[in-house]
Amino acid sequence: VKLDGKLVHQAPSRRSATWLCHRSPGENLLPPREGGGEGAQAQAGRGSVSDRLSRRVGRRHISISPMPRIDGGIELLTSDGELAAKLQRAVRGLPMEFSLRVRGELSPEQIEGILAGELDSGEKMNIESCEAGGGEASNRWYSVLATGANGRDLRALVERQGAQVSRVLRVALGGLKMERTLGRGHVRQLTE
Repeated sequence: VKLDGKLVHQAPSRRSATWLCHRSPGENLLPPREGGGEGAQAQAGRGSVSDRLSRRVGRRHISISPMPRIDGGIELLTSDGELAAKLQRAVRGLPMEFSLRVRGELSPEQIEGILAGELDSGEKMNIESCEAGGGEASNRWYSVLATGANGRDLRALVERQGAQVSRVLRVALGGLKMERTLGRGHVRQLTE
């Protein structure tokens, strides 16, 4: 194609990438936004998961259904905006597995309340299972399988049953599972 007699070159298509991240509770997923207030200034000195990603595909990374900062587990980041939009819509229908650490043991009534999935707002979460996963002393772990859930609503649901939640970790997102080879704070680029 020529414009005013000069050959027009198409810019090379930009590569994109998607990463699976094992984020520690309290770690920033993305750098704080500029002008984000006092909290953003306090976090600015800390690194973020996205700081460890390859810059060859750009500096803009989009998180897919991010967990609240106080929680952790697997996270998905992509530099592909079109893929991010598709995943954000699709994630509502994906099964997710969470590990919850609560103070004390949940009673059968509390587990029943969790399985009912009713939030304070009146919305219902689709909770498929809630099973004991061990623990010692005053802390107990529970494995919760839910569809389209997020960490904030899951924490609220369990606390609504009178339990004190100290940790929420997402261990599976759709077909992606947290692998033992992906240590805390590490990232792995996903293949096509």
